[in-house]
Amino acid sequence: MDDPILTIDERVAINSGRWFSSLSPSLRHDILRCAYVKRYKDGDLIAARGDPPEEWIACATGAVRVSSTSISGKQVTLTYVEPGIWFGDVAIFDGDRRTHDAYAHGSTTTLCVARGDLRKILSLHVELYEALLRLHARRIRQLFGLVEDLNTLPLRARLAKQLLHLVRSYGVPSLANGSDIRISLQLAQEELAQLLGASRQRVNQELKAMEREEAIRIEPGGLVVRNRQTLMRISEADADK
Repeated sequence: MDDPILTIDERVAINSGRWFSSLSPSLRHDILRCAYVKRYKDGDLIAARGDPPEEWIACATGAVRVSSTSISGKQVTLTYVEPGIWFGDVAIFDGDRRTHDAYAHGSTTTLCVARGDLRKILSLHVELYEALLRLHARRIRQLFGLVEDLNTLPLRARLAKQLLHLVRSYGVPSLANGSDIRISLQLAQEELAQLLGASRQRVNQELKAMEREEAIRIEPGGLVVRNRQTLMRISEADADK
C-alpha cells in the first residue's frame, strides 16, 4: 500500500538532486505540493511501453530499470534511474505513448506529478520550461557520449567508465575498509553486460582482469571499487588506443 509521505531520507534525495536543487524555492514547493508517493517491490512494473504518459516521475530511493524487449523476446536494459532523477516528461510533451518499460530495481520509492498538474505548474512557472530544456540537453549530451563510446572504445574502457559512473551514483564507503567504495546498486553481471552491449562472459573476463590489477574487488553481494585512479587510467589509456 502506498505511503503518502516521503521519509526524511527520500525527501533529501529528491531535494539534493542536481537538477531539482537548481530550481527556485517557489517552483520546488509547487512541484512537491501536488506530488504523490508510490512504493514498489523489486521487479514491480512502474510504467509499460505503450502506456499513455499520465505521470512525471522522480526516483526517491532504490532505482528504476529502464528497458526494452527485442523482437526475439530478449530484454535489454538501457539505464538505471538513480535517486533524485526525474523522468517521463518527454512523452508528456510530445503526447506520444511511452517507449520503454520501467521496473523497480530493489525496493523503490517514486514521487509522481500528474500530467495535468505538470501543465498547471508550467503555466505558473515559465522557469520550468528553461529548466527542462537544460535537463533534456544534458540527456542528449549523455546519449551522444554513450553512442560515441560504443563505437570507439574497447569493452575494457567502457566497463571502467561505467563502474566510475556507478560509483558516483551509488557509491558508499565499505564497512571493511573505509578507503574502498561499495557500489550499492545490486547488479548481476548479466545486467551489467546489458548496459555495455556485451556478453556476460566478456564482462566477467574484464572484471577479473581489473580485480587482478587491484582496481576492484568482486564479492558475492556486488562490486567494491578499491582504486578509482586505476579505473580512470584504464578508461583513458584504452581511449587513446
